[in-house]
Amino acid sequence: MQIDLSTLSRKQLEKHLMDVKRALKNAEARDKREAKKAAAKAAAEFGYSLSELSEEDVAKPKAKKSKAKKPKVKSVAKYANPADSSQTWTGKGRQPNWFKEQIAAGASPESLEI
Repeated sequence: MQIDLSTLSRKQLEKHLMDVKRALKNAEARDKREAKKAAAKAAAEFGYSLSELSEEDVAKPKAKKSKAKKPKVKSVAKYANPADSSQTWTGKGRQPNWFKEQIAAGASPESLEI
């Protein structure tokens, strides 16, 4: 049975859509019933009931342990700008411009240590 959808009115199309949705729900319910029957039959072959197997499968999930984050410890400054002592550097990461300029001018890194 084929229906020519191009000749139907909007109301007729909506009715067909509702009928199809209803039929899909019924088919899904029927499939679930058949699947449960098949699963119960398979479980019975091994001497179990379906409820016994499903209780074991639905074990409580283990709670994930969250690691407590440690507060970040600020590194101790190792180098200081001789022209401005408020400018310091820990010796980690990118070299600050003042450090690069001092090294380029001939100062040794040991002379800039605090």
